[in-house]
Parts: sequence; C-alpha cells; structure tokens
Amino acid sequence: MSVPIQVHHMNGGEGENSYYSNSLFQKKVILIAKPILEESIAQLCEKSLSECLTMVDMGCSSGPNTLLPLREIIETIDSTFTKFNKKPPNLQYFLNDLPGNDFNTIFRSLLPNFQQKLEKEKGSKFEHCSIGAMSGSFYGRLFPPNSLHFVHSSSSLHWRSQVPEGLVSESGIPLNKGGTFYVTESSPISVQKAYRDQFEKDFTKFLKSRSIEMVCGGQMVLTFIAKNNKNTLQLIQDSLKQMVHEGMIQESTLDNFNIPFYSPCIEEVRNVIEMENSFKIKRIEEFEISWDANIEDGNNELLFDISERGKYVCNYMRAVTETMLTTHFGDAIIDNLFHRLSIKVIDCLEEKIALSSYMVVSMIKKIKK
Repeated sequence: MSVPIQVHHMNGGEGENSYYSNSLFQKKVILIAKPILEESIAQLCEKSLSECLTMVDMGCSSGPNTLLPLREIIETIDSTFTKFNKKPPNLQYFLNDLPGNDFNTIFRSLLPNFQQKLEKEKGSKFEHCSIGAMSGSFYGRLFPPNSLHFVHSSSSLHWRSQVPEGLVSESGIPLNKGGTFYVTESSPISVQKAYRDQFEKDFTKFLKSRSIEMVCGGQMVLTFIAKNNKNTLQLIQDSLKQMVHEGMIQESTLDNFNIPFYSPCIEEVRNVIEMENSFKIKRIEEFEISWDANIEDGNNELLFDISERGKYVCNYMRAVTETMLTTHFGDAIIDNLFHRLSIKVIDCLEEKIALSSYMVVSMIKKIKK
C-alpha cells in the first residue's frame, strides 16, 4: 500500500515531538542559504518599480523557522531602499503548505510576536506588510497569473507529490521490497527510474506553475536535500528491518511501504530547469551539513554530549516522518523505532559520517521576447 502525500505533514502543535520544538537543524539550512536569498532580494528591489511586492514561502511548515525567511527579506529590502533613499514598498507575503499543516499555531503563536517586534524595530516602514496563508500543493497552480515577485522554498522540494507508480509488478509483487521504502543506489533499475521520472514530472509542474504566476524578472530561491550516499532515512530503514527480524513488524507490511521522497543531483535539477525553459539559473550550489548542526542554538552544553546529539537528530526526524510512519505501521512501534534510530545516529556521529547534502538554486524568470 502506498502512502499518499496528503498524510505527510510535520507534527503539529508545540509539544515535545512537534516540528515547532524540533526544527533547529532546518533553521541552520536556511541560515546557510541566507546570502543567496539576500542577493536575490537585493537584485529584485533594484529592478522592481512595483508599489507592492508579493512573495510566497512554499513548504513553510509550522515552527520558529516559518517567518525567518520573511525576517531576512525585510532586512534586505530595508537596507536596499535605504541605500537609494527610497521608502520600501508594501509587502504581501503568503505562507504555503499542504492543508494538513498546522497554520493555527503560526497565526496564534508566531505571528503576533513577529508583528510586534517588526513594528518596534522598523516603525512605520513596514506597516503595510500583510501575511496570509495559501494552503495546497505547490506542484500545481496556487496564485493568479503575473502576481508573484519572489518565491522561496527551504527543505521541501525533496518531497514528491505522490509515491511513484510502477513499484509493483503485474503479479502484485512489490519491486522495492527488502526494507527499502524509497530509492537508493541498490534499488532495482525500474524503481530508480520510477522515482526519477516522478521527480522530473513534479519539478516540471512546479516550474510551469510558478512561470505562470510570477512576473517577468521575478526571482526564486529553492533549497532542498541533494543526492547523498547515506542519510537518516536509511537508518530508519535499517531500524525497521531489525523490527521485522524480531517479529515486531510483518515483512509484507514493510515491503509495501514506500514514501514520496527523492533527492536529485545538481545535473538532474539543471536539466529539468533548462528543459522547462521559463527560468534562468543564476546560481546552483551544494553544501554539506552535519546531522547535529545547530544543536547549540538550543543549549550549547548539548554539543558535547553524544547521547543528546543522537536524541536531537532523532527528535527532528520524528517530527518530520512520524505522520507517514504511523499511517502505515500504527503508533505502537514508534517509540521503539526512534530509540533504535537514536543508537544508530550516535554510531554515525562517532564515526564522523553523519552528513547530509543540500542544494540551493537561485533563478530568475526569463523575460518574454
């Protein structure tokens, strides 16, 4: 049985296992890509004559990071327009994610404090900064034509719109069996092709939709997981295999579990962008980041405790994947599963192989001739 993406959303609320409480790693990813975001916004401001800039963060999720890109955007706009001795434009900023996202926490807990701080620091400069929600999949149209000036997305575009078709043989046998629930180098060629085709289809839809919605000269910055030999999903796979061997999960249940995840390499991304032909790549870069990156943001002492570092990684992976896992396996195995994951993460941290690859792509919409 395949898991549709509609059940995939970060853990909501503000509890111990929520994305709200476990997103310091994703914050670090945003901060690493910050210079490229600032560069794109500055270029947009220098060229745009619009009285109102309309922007969207796609895959915003719900947590302290949700409004971080907007904060960086405002700082860049402020400094750019101050340099030219001009008043900043009005801002219309949309937060986009799937309908299952916890938008209530954003508007109840995060937005009031953000607006108060903005008014205190910037005064009347950004009094006309309106923030709204736009729920729905970004693998399709969301906004009117020629309405967006800037699109941002961080840690989202490695998720596909659905599990690829073609993962079951004509006789009903799972092709991606043996404990593998996404695509790896050891997956059958047909499975690798199915996931790659799904990525190309989804990313093309994303670009076509944005090309209609964005103004010519509009800017876009996308950051997402790039292809890597080892990641934390592989450790979840290994933990689930152990639980099959110990009789805690039926082998057929694991064989029928697949997730809508594919991390492309730079050339795959470049090829789709060039084939779709609506955007010009300004920059495309890759960086590595340790799984326990930014743990000191919560408590500097945790950085020196290997068990706490393992727990840190385990907690944010649980916040990201728990909805998919409980939908397929039920919630009875979850605590045991993530305890096992924590042990495996610690081993990788000690061996200094706990690294993820990320990609950041900066683009501009081509001017129609």
